[in-house]
Amino acid sequence: MDLNAKEIFTAFMILFAVIDIVGNIPIVIDLRKKVGHIQSEKASIIAGVIMIIFLFLGKNILSLIGIGVNSFAVAGSFILFFIALEMILGITLYKEDENSAMTASVFPLAFPLIAGPGSLTTLLSLRAEFKIENIIVAVIVNVIIIYIVLKTSATIERLIGQNGINIIRKVFGVILLAIAVKLFAHNIKALFI
Repeated sequence: MDLNAKEIFTAFMILFAVIDIVGNIPIVIDLRKKVGHIQSEKASIIAGVIMIIFLFLGKNILSLIGIGVNSFAVAGSFILFFIALEMILGITLYKEDENSAMTASVFPLAFPLIAGPGSLTTLLSLRAEFKIENIIVAVIVNVIIIYIVLKTSATIERLIGQNGINIIRKVFGVILLAIAVKLFAHNIKALFI
């Protein structure tokens, strides 16, 4: 095993910025309000497993079913777009089902919010530059931070207060909308070339 602290740190920072778990706190709080409880451990572990599996098999899985990375990213941009609309307009598009606390921990939290098209396509690009073991360590460190943020989201909510959350939610809604549009615009061009 050839672990390199610089590679791990760089891969960690890139993934941390793309996953943006701190920026997703308003979404996490909102989901918790809708479904009552979020299984932080389950969401973190599932997101980590999805990212590590995708690191090894991502390109193969997508090409096997005839989907390019760009198509995958465009589809993910639509999901992010609708989540952003919910945050900005205060409407509900995500419909809960009977097993909602369990489901919300997986969808939309673990996928596509944490292990979404942004982080999965980032993993594919990191793989071209860094050694796989360094990327795995970076993913694990990100999963630990994700778990801590998910676990303490109620405390963060108490500290900021309802008005603070509403403001942050709208601001991050606009940011998420911008990310969705950028993801869409960047990848839709590649589909028509």
